Amino acid sequence: MAGKHILVVDDEPEISDIIRLYLTKEGFLVTTATAGSQAIELARQQAFDLAILDIILPEIDGLSLARQLRQTTDLPVIFLSCKSEEEDKIAGLGIADDYVTKPFSPGELVARVKAHLRRKARDNGGKHSISYEGLEIDLPGCSVYVRGAVVSLSTTEFQLLTLLACNPDRVYSAAQLFEIIWKAAGLDDARTVAVHISNLRKKIETDPANPKYILTCRGFGYKFSKYLTNL
Repeated sequence: MAGKHILVVDDEPEISDIIRLYLTKEGFLVTTATAGSQAIELARQQAFDLAILDIILPEIDGLSLARQLRQTTDLPVIFLSCKSEEEDKIAGLGIADDYVTKPFSPGELVARVKAHLRRKARDNGGKHSISYEGLEIDLPGCSVYVRGAVVSLSTTEFQLLTLLACNPDRVYSAAQLFEIIWKAAGLDDARTVAVHISNLRKKIETDPANPKYILTCRGFGYKFSKYLTNL
């Protein structure tokens, strides 16, 4: 589940910080917001895989926010709220996938996040392979084929390619890729990622200097092209 992007919306920054800490330790990307309107704007700019929402929020409450998010995406939603009455839970579960009351266990919340993402993957049928124009990634076999010929990749190269190809058009910064793949943050993360991306391009691209699969977004990072045909 490394690389899945979680939106956390809570008007108490200390709570968001705790959630971010526990989720990033598990390899998730986390974006936080303190108000409903800010969350809606973030959702317009980028895709999220799951949202954790407080119910009592300034400007737009969590219930209304969840309804608006669900108009354009089917991402799982977990409510995190101090409202613990039965009627509050029933109302929340009528909109969201889960309801967690404060105070809460961060470890249990992470487990719930993983469970909902697994359920969504099963509902979507799960992918055993990813195929684009001239490129096939066999996920269970950890194998890659370019124009029908097997290509030998290192474990790190395979992880990089899989992460990017499973999330086409999503831009990852070098720091994010380093944190997800290497499970750490480093002073030379940009250089390390650039070297591995370069080596990967040499193995899968017809013209590494003008790549069609893994694109560089100058000043931002890297992404897998969304303009390729997913076969």
